[in-house]
Amino acid sequence: MRTLNRVGFALAFSLFFSLGALAAGGANVEATPQAKAYRASLRAIAAGDYDAYVKTLSSATRKQMEQQTKGRPPNDVMSFLKSVSPTDPRLTAVKLDGKKATLRVFGKIDGQAMTGSVEMEEEGGQWKVGSPSWEAAK
Repeated sequence: MRTLNRVGFALAFSLFFSLGALAAGGANVEATPQAKAYRASLRAIAAGDYDAYVKTLSSATRKQMEQQTKGRPPNDVMSFLKSVSPTDPRLTAVKLDGKKATLRVFGKIDGQAMTGSVEMEEEGGQWKVGSPSWEAAK
């Protein structure tokens, strides 16, 4: 019984600090499904692959993008997205809240250091990219 209590305590202790590391921006951020979904979105933008990019978006974000880009050729949309996407993005933290999450990102846009947050949503068992928000790094 005593050994069982110790093992239980050790597991709870490990889990607590592992989750804390993710929320605080530990090295495991890249291993999260949210980070993988965001990286897939960035790869689609870099490749100029409109169809692959649209598949990475949450339904609300996809609908908003389609309304804003109505009538524009996909190549123009992807060129614009490339120009406003961070170069060398570094994911620094992920905060989970049920089927929603927020990724914290550091990168450069137009040569300027920026910090951003990317809203993520789980839809149909898959994490999808929502709205990004960027500001100059302090």
